[in-house]
Amino acid sequence: MDFTAQPKPATALCGVGSADGKIAYPPGVKEITDKITTDEMIKRLKMVVKTFMDMDQDSEDEKQQYLPLALHLASEFFLRNPNKDVRLLVACCLADIFRIYAPEAPYTSHDKLKDIFLFITRQLKGLEDTKSPQFNRYFYLLENLAWVKSYNICFELEDCNEIFIQLFRTLFSVINNSHNKKVQMHMLDLMSSIIMEGDGVTQELLDSILINLIPAHKNLNKQSFDLAKVLLKRTVQTIEACIANFFNQVLVLGRSSVSDLSEHVFDLIQELFAIDPHLLLSVMPQLEFKLKSNDGEERLAVVRLLAKLFGSKDSDLATQNRPLWQCFLGRFNDIHVPVRLESVKFASHCLMNHPDLAKDLTEYLKVRSHDPEEAIRHDVIVTIITAAKRDLALVNDQLLGFVRERTLDKRWRVRKEAMMGLAQLYKKYCLHGEAGKEAAEKVSWIKDKLLHIYYQNSIDDKLLVEKIFAQYLVPHNLETEERMKCLYYLYASLDPNAVKALNEMWKCQNMLRSHVRELLDLHKQPTSEANCSAMFGKLMTIAKNLPDPGKAQDFVKKFNQVLGDDEKLRSQLELLISPTCSCKQADVCVREIARKLANPKQPTNPFLEMVKFLLERIAPVHIDSEAISALVKLMNKSIEGTADDEEEGVSPDTAIRSGLELLKVLSFTHPTSFHSAETYESLLQCLRMEDDKVAEAAIQIFRNTGHKIETDLPQIRSTLIPILHQKAKRGTPHQAKQAVHCIHAIFTNKEVQLAQIFEPLSRSLNADVPEQLITPLVSLGHISMLAPDQFASPMKSVVANFIVKDLLMNDRSTGEKNGKLWSPDEEVSPEVLAKVQAIKLLVRWLLGMKNNQSKSANSTLRLLSAMLVSEGDLTEQKRISKSDMSRLRLAAGSAIMKLAQEPCYHEIITPEQFQLCALVINDECYQVRQIFAQKLHKALVKLLLPLEYMAIFALCAKDPVKERRAHARQCLLKNISIRREYIKQNPMATEKLLSLLPEYVVPYMIHLLAHDPDFTRSQDVDQLRDIKECLWFMLEVLMTKNENNSHAFMKKMAENIKLTKDAQSPDESKTNEKLYTVCDVALCVINSKSALCNADSPKDPVLPMKFFTQPEKDFCNDKSYISEETRVLLLTGKPKPAGVLGAVNKPLSATGRKPYVRSTGAETGSNINVNSELNPSTGNRSSFGLFFFNREQSSEAAETGVSENEENPVRIISVTPVKNIDPVKNKEINSDQATQGNISSDRGKKRTVTAAGAENIQQKTDEEVDESGPPAPSKPRRGRRPKSESQGNATKNDDISKPLSKGRKRAAGSQESPGGLEAGNAKAPKLQDGAKKAAPAERQIDLQR
Repeated sequence: MDFTAQPKPATALCGVGSADGKIAYPPGVKEITDKITTDEMIKRLKMVVKTFMDMDQDSEDEKQQYLPLALHLASEFFLRNPNKDVRLLVACCLADIFRIYAPEAPYTSHDKLKDIFLFITRQLKGLEDTKSPQFNRYFYLLENLAWVKSYNICFELEDCNEIFIQLFRTLFSVINNSHNKKVQMHMLDLMSSIIMEGDGVTQELLDSILINLIPAHKNLNKQSFDLAKVLLKRTVQTIEACIANFFNQVLVLGRSSVSDLSEHVFDLIQELFAIDPHLLLSVMPQLEFKLKSNDGEERLAVVRLLAKLFGSKDSDLATQNRPLWQCFLGRFNDIHVPVRLESVKFASHCLMNHPDLAKDLTEYLKVRSHDPEEAIRHDVIVTIITAAKRDLALVNDQLLGFVRERTLDKRWRVRKEAMMGLAQLYKKYCLHGEAGKEAAEKVSWIKDKLLHIYYQNSIDDKLLVEKIFAQYLVPHNLETEERMKCLYYLYASLDPNAVKALNEMWKCQNMLRSHVRELLDLHKQPTSEANCSAMFGKLMTIAKNLPDPGKAQDFVKKFNQVLGDDEKLRSQLELLISPTCSCKQADVCVREIARKLANPKQPTNPFLEMVKFLLERIAPVHIDSEAISALVKLMNKSIEGTADDEEEGVSPDTAIRSGLELLKVLSFTHPTSFHSAETYESLLQCLRMEDDKVAEAAIQIFRNTGHKIETDLPQIRSTLIPILHQKAKRGTPHQAKQAVHCIHAIFTNKEVQLAQIFEPLSRSLNADVPEQLITPLVSLGHISMLAPDQFASPMKSVVANFIVKDLLMNDRSTGEKNGKLWSPDEEVSPEVLAKVQAIKLLVRWLLGMKNNQSKSANSTLRLLSAMLVSEGDLTEQKRISKSDMSRLRLAAGSAIMKLAQEPCYHEIITPEQFQLCALVINDECYQVRQIFAQKLHKALVKLLLPLEYMAIFALCAKDPVKERRAHARQCLLKNISIRREYIKQNPMATEKLLSLLPEYVVPYMIHLLAHDPDFTRSQDVDQLRDIKECLWFMLEVLMTKNENNSHAFMKKMAENIKLTKDAQSPDESKTNEKLYTVCDVALCVINSKSALCNADSPKDPVLPMKFFTQPEKDFCNDKSYISEETRVLLLTGKPKPAGVLGAVNKPLSATGRKPYVRSTGAETGSNINVNSELNPSTGNRSSFGLFFFNREQSSEAAETGVSENEENPVRIISVTPVKNIDPVKNKEINSDQATQGNISSDRGKKRTVTAAGAENIQQKTDEEVDESGPPAPSKPRRGRRPKSESQGNATKNDDISKPLSKGRKRAAGSQESPGGLEAGNAKAPKLQDGAKKAAPAERQIDLQR
């Protein structure tokens, strides 16, 4: 080929040539033109490449020699050559040319330079394929360009940005996971040099980098993301300003058109922050601006972004940028629900990654835990629980407290999440001990809290607690020994309320098992109408024990139908509820029944879910014979001292006692599982232990489970009988009771056994040794109740000669006169304990006889009434202490209430005796009121007491303690709902509506209030207001719903009572007037509270003949017994004058209670010792009220100013008389709020405090006497006969034949008396005529809890 004849394209193209006009080629390289083949061209170019590769910048001669060749290689022929190998070799040559001729390029034309660099950039795409044979040349090209920084030449070009953008895009597109670090390094060097040495980064160039950070691109090519990440880190100082400008344009100025990436700004910020927070130094303030945007969606987007920035593991943004952090926290309170929701979700990551920020988050989470939105409250729980499951140290006690609160949320979804979350924490940290003892201690409260939820009314809550217990507290899938160990120590560590809840849970499950068992029994009977009716009732009862009882009824009916058709399914269910069913068998049965009812074509089967709920509740998944045996072994180890009690955080004594209590509870629900010699041997061992509680529980277990001992285990029987005899004679009272019942329950020759106990005990009774009387009295009482035919007659002589005459009617010892109204059990004198048991013995004896043929019940009721009248001091010798009197009053009231549960005795209880019993609920002693109310509620809720006893709760409106009133209201609600439900569930109950329908309590209540000893003047507004409060206390609950037009029915009852007379005193006009007045107050209340009461009553109410006479034919009583002014006063709720009662730290009021009138030595000039025993017949009787004198309040007390009320010492301060006091009503000084000046009572009363320290100090001066009229009538204390006032001599009551007057309950004091001094029950002589001035008495109030 003739190269010389060939045209010289390079010379012609570039205008530059060699001296002789020829292109100089390296030795051995022929001319390269388009006339040669491609292969030949490649061969020659390789040699050229080799030559340029070996040249360096110092070879000036060679540089000059090969300049034409360099220009020739930049010709269009090479730059546009179709062969990629040719182009690669040319590119390598050009790269070397730039290296050799640096810093000046041989190409002067800007256009040519642009073409060359775009050409080189295109060749870099070859880097993509690392397996290509030419890859090394591509790598050489990249390395050369990076090392020389050849692209920096382009800065001189006007449109260099196009080249750079193309370069960046090419490099980001070709990088992949097959490249080694050197490739990435050279690419970074190449790009970073352009960024750092240029005048700035244009938006397009910035976009070419940032686009690789967008999630969509990031997921497509992670290597390009990593490359961009490292590039940004390397060039942070240079590029930060460009990034800030970009975000400023988009975020602040809203110019989204500046970049195609505008819609991805938040994603970019997140990625840039993760790469290097310094990239965003100027951007963060812009985000604070965005957080305050008016657009909720925009705020939401920013919150989502910042949540990721603050929450990321290595972020220190919260500490570095506090203003932004505080602004972000403010979004927890955003008005936009999604924003608050997003903020709460963020908290979880933040707690896990930044525990140091927990303190900042706690207050905001607290507010959100009470958010009105259910989803937000739910997510607060999820947030805290998620963090706690990761590491308990991440959440503080306050955060766990928020979850605890939400277990009582009004929404089921929230409650469920909270309960399940806590259960998971308990299992993780307490059962599995994953974080040690300290963590376990931190969440040890969870078990108690979860079980407390069983007290809630919702069946969903109860079912979830049962599920949690079976899966988390005591996992049922554990092996028997492990499962029982878990239960054993759980039971020992529960608080008393949790224990009660757990016991109730087992009781409910056992009851449901009984219902299902009875349903299966009905299936075995022939079909009949009665059978179908009974079956329907049973199905309704079962449905009420399942979620959503409305839907459950349909499913239970369907299940019942399946049971009737499928005998095999019935047999499986019978096995499941069989007493002998083991836990493993139960598991198999449940699976088998579920399999039969499953429908493969129906993935979600609500019917099957409901049946599973039922099966889970009745299946014995925890307790069987093997489990009981394991529990007994654990207890034996505790007794022997070889158990792990201390390691489990329980003392051996607690473990043994709790273990016995657990077994006792299980003996009720799983009695068959106890029947083994080994178990009974262990229980016999417990009977011999010194711990009284342990022995008592063991006896009760024998009583509940020992029905087959006599036939199957004669050796156990022979050992047990003497122990039971010994416990009945000399054990504790509780042991004696259980021993007698045990003998009666499990032995066939019980008459002989009981006689062997009765005879020696009845002969050995000795009232002079009361401490040895208590157990015999308990045993004798229970024996006479269990075997009345055998022991009723011999018991009568014991009662007459010993119980009443020798024990109750005598006071052998003198009580400790410390002024306390209540003492702990261990401080009560043995004589009083014996008297209490004697009263109980009388009741048990009568309950055993169940008849009044011998009139013994009448005598007993008179005795009990006398005890209430005398305030517990039956002999009235003043030898008994106030706390002992409280015990006896409680015993007497409870005894009357117990007798009323037996119909034959209820009939003979007179209205006066009923009223005496009712007044116990207003006793001066807090504990008496509390215990009596509990007993009353317990009997009413079981429908054991007649309806009239529910009226007693109306008197609770006068209780000064808010908690007692609240408790009484809850009792009323419970009783009323139970009675209404009973009427609905029992069609036959309609025949007994008079004794069941709650509305029928109204006439009893009206009659009771009409005979309230505090109601003395029918026109006294304050007394009428008290009556109204009591009426409304009951009517408010009754009138919650107008069921069957009940409002009109109650109104009709009140109207009908006005047409009758008081059967108690039909001829006394004053008594009848009080009755009609109470009726008018009731009508006033009903009319004001209900617009529906004027409708016609559905039926004419029946009034109880025991309390009301038959209406006379022509009698019409349309008179209004309360004036219109009084009616307005009652309804407007005008604040009453200051009341009487006060309690420590509580503004309390005792409605309508007038204060005592007492004189003091300070004004009379005498120095009287309050503790001195004064003549009992002088002055008014001691008032049976909430205020009382401290018996030990002597001159010493006056000096120290301190007296003791139970555990609360109270300072007693004398107060100077207050002048200008209301002439009718006494003022009181309530020092429990002494620091407040004016005090608002429960009923809005204000009191003036003049002294601090005393709980309740009252005073009356001679100025208090109403000069315009006679003083208020005397009101003796409730339960007391009134005594005539005397002038210092012991004189008898002038009117002995006067009926019982029940006087004051709480604030009892004679307003008639001008003054008197009292110590306990002692009386001070009335002062001589004219000596009317009275100094304040020092008083206490018993409001202990």
